[in-house]
Amino acid sequence: MSFLDKLFGRGKKAAGDATGDDSMKREGMHQEAEGMASERAEQAEDVAQDAREQAAEHHAERSDTP
Repeated sequence: MSFLDKLFGRGKKAAGDATGDDSMKREGMHQEAEGMASERAEQAEDVAQDAREQAAEHHAERSDTP
């Protein structure tokens, strides 16, 4: 959903600029920032999951050696 939040936020920001509606522009900026933050959080979770999987593999390898 973060991609859509960024997209809709940019649209609201542009509409606010075009119409001179500062509240719509601010809402768009906030929505876009929220989308970007969600994307960063998702990327961090992916990195963390990869690290957990690597750690589990290393642990399994250590347990297999006599």
